[in-house]
Parts: sequence; C-alpha cells; structure tokens
Amino acid sequence: MALILGIDPGSRKTGFGIINQVGQKATYVTSGVIRLHKEPDLAARLNLIFESITQIIEEHCPQSFAIEQVFLGKGPDAAIKLGQARGAAIIAATQAKLEVYEYAARKVKQSVAGNGNANKEQVGYMVQSILKLPGVPQEDAADALAIALCHVYNHAGLVNIAGASHSRRGRVV
Repeated sequence: MALILGIDPGSRKTGFGIINQVGQKATYVTSGVIRLHKEPDLAARLNLIFESITQIIEEHCPQSFAIEQVFLGKGPDAAIKLGQARGAAIIAATQAKLEVYEYAARKVKQSVAGNGNANKEQVGYMVQSILKLPGVPQEDAADALAIALCHVYNHAGLVNIAGASHSRRGRVV
C-alpha cells in the first residue's frame, strides 16, 4: 500500500488528488481544488499553495509526490507563474521528506487516456473510469488524479524493468 499525492499546479487553482496504490492497482482516496483567486497578490497565493499542500500531506501522509512539469501553453508570463506555483508545492513536499516525481503533460495524458493529445474531458472520463468514481471529478482535481495515476503506471513499470533478469530483442523476460 502506498499513498500518492498528485498535484496539478496553477497560480489561480491548484488541483490535488490522492490515490492508494497496491501493485499496479489504484483506488481513490480524496481530491479537490485549492482556489487561490481571493488572494490579492502572487506571493499570498504561493503561500496558500504551500500551506494547503503542507496540511494535505500532514493529514494523509502520502509516500510519493507527483507533479506536472511546466509547459509553455499560454506564454512566458503564465509559465513563470506556473513555475512559481510548482515551486511552492515542491517545497511543501520536500519539507515533508517526500521524493518528488515530475511528469510532462503529454506523458500524463498518454498514461491515462492512451493519447498524449487527449483533451481535459477525455482525461476526466478516464480518471472516473479507472478509479470507478460515481462522476467526473472537478477539472483540476481530475488532472491531479491523472498525474498520480501516471506515477503508478510509470514508476511501477520502472521497478518491474529494474527487477527483470534480462531482455531479448527489446522485450523484458
């Protein structure tokens, strides 16, 4: 059993999702969105991200922390703010002595939806299906759960490969 905290960082909304991993199976624990729009400036929003994620970590005691990498979607200013939001979240994780795993958005979409160009609706539907949820989670929470699932699929795969005795023609045997 291992709890994985996935984070979809943002300077206005930061999604979080926690799943329980047993082998390659994952079950839903909790998810939500940290809403930052009421804070007057970026520094206050970054502090709220740090404090909120610290509280989530203290409450749930995850063993792994997975976060989305920065991408240049809406321009350099947005990427810088996203990077700062990621930094606040990563500091919360490192203060709690968690290993930090980073995944590109395309890798997350590929892992969960089977398509690196999947849209948010497809990712949300697949998260709902994989975790057997009664409904599609909120957009940012669904993305955070997808990041946690990506970690399950990719990290477990790396462990399996590392434990393989040998390979033949690119296949692990």
